[in-house]
Order: sequence, then C-alpha cells, then structure tokens
Amino acid sequence: MALAADPAKEFFAVRNIHSYYGESYIVQGVSLDVRKGEILALLGRNGAGKTSTLRTIARMDNPELRGGEIWLEGEALHGQKSWQASRAGIQLVPEDRRIIQGMTVEENLVLAQVAPGHGMDLEEIYEHFPRLAERRKQEGTTLSGGEQQMLAVARALARNIKLLLLDEPYEGLAPVIVQEIERIVYSIKERGITTIIVEQNAVAALRLSDRAVIMDTGQIVFTGTAKELLDNPQLRNEYLAI
Repeated sequence: MALAADPAKEFFAVRNIHSYYGESYIVQGVSLDVRKGEILALLGRNGAGKTSTLRTIARMDNPELRGGEIWLEGEALHGQKSWQASRAGIQLVPEDRRIIQGMTVEENLVLAQVAPGHGMDLEEIYEHFPRLAERRKQEGTTLSGGEQQMLAVARALARNIKLLLLDEPYEGLAPVIVQEIERIVYSIKERGITTIIVEQNAVAALRLSDRAVIMDTGQIVFTGTAKELLDNPQLRNEYLAI
C-alpha cells in the first residue's frame, strides 16, 4: 500500500520515525498509514522494534523520538508529551497492564475518566465487559490475567480514544480468554475505533486484522493485507517462524 503524500490528511500517519534508548537505535525510519476503524497487526520477532514503535506513537519518554512525524486526524503529535497524545485520543495498553494496586475494578475505571473528554461511561463499559461488571468491587490486581487484560482495555476505552495500541494482549492467556479479547476488539472496531496490535501469536493477530506490517531490526519489511501474509509461507517462515 502506497503511503499518502500528505500525512496530515490521513486519519493516522507515521512518517520516517527514528527512536532511541540512550544511544541504542531501535526504530529506524518507520512509516505507515492506518485508516479509521482499521485493525493493523504489527508483527515481527522479539527485538524487532514493535513495542518501541507503539511507545513512540504514544509519545512515551522511552524510547526518545529523534526524528520523524506522527499525525492523528491532522494534529501533529511528534512534538508532544504522552499526556498530550492521550488527550488527543491515543491510548496504549502495555504488556504489563499496569492495574493500580489497592483500587477496585470500578475505581480503576473511574480514575481513567478524570481526564477531560472521557469515552465510554461505566454502564456502557460493563455492557462490553460483563466479567468486569461481576467483579466491579474486587481489587483489580487480584483478577485473573485475562480479566486484568480486559480491565486494561476497558480503562483505555473509558478515556477519550481514537487509536488503541495493544501490546501483547494475548500473552499468557488461555485460548478461551483470547477469543473473548478478540470479541472485544471486534466490538471496538464497530464503534469506529482504530487498533494497532502487537502480538507474538501472529496467526491470532492476523485472524483479527485487516492489514499487517512486519518489522525486522527496527525497520518495516512487509506491508499488506492479513490474507496476503497468511498466504505467503516463505515470508511467514522468514520473519515470523510460522
């Protein structure tokens, strides 16, 4: 897929970003466009730069962005801080989930709505996440791994959200919980929310996604539809070992 000539006119666009941890050059000139409501799988072996790309998009302090542009609905985010990117509509669900200790499920969700321009209200969240409704008074860190993942996603949806970044959402989860997370991501897509998913379970991620990008040593080596990648065993074997 050819990149748009004017990234500011795209729903979400990244142009030639370069990110570093100290002097370690991690993200090396990554560019991509993502359409509104699309699910994009960002794939590659461990150390390829996938998580660092998500963190750069979310404007986290690490890695440090030293070049390139990030645009969301015409707003330039490359010069902004993480809280500004969050307020603009980018929400990152990290691999470690970061559920706040000592707070109930509901308190975690209410806290997420403190920032201006919050998203789903509590009842709407509980409609999408009935397990969380059942455990609303339970301390968040005592939930199962799958339930904590649901809470982390729900917390992102409680904020103003246009672009959801999921980092290894299936890590350590049973297949039945993976299916539940997939159902939730599909329902998010129906609301017009765009998702970029980083996942080692490439087959599951591709089953969910419209398009796929493969990274290798900090660079993009493939961009295409999920079907094109699933139908290319040589490419899958070389970069994904599947």
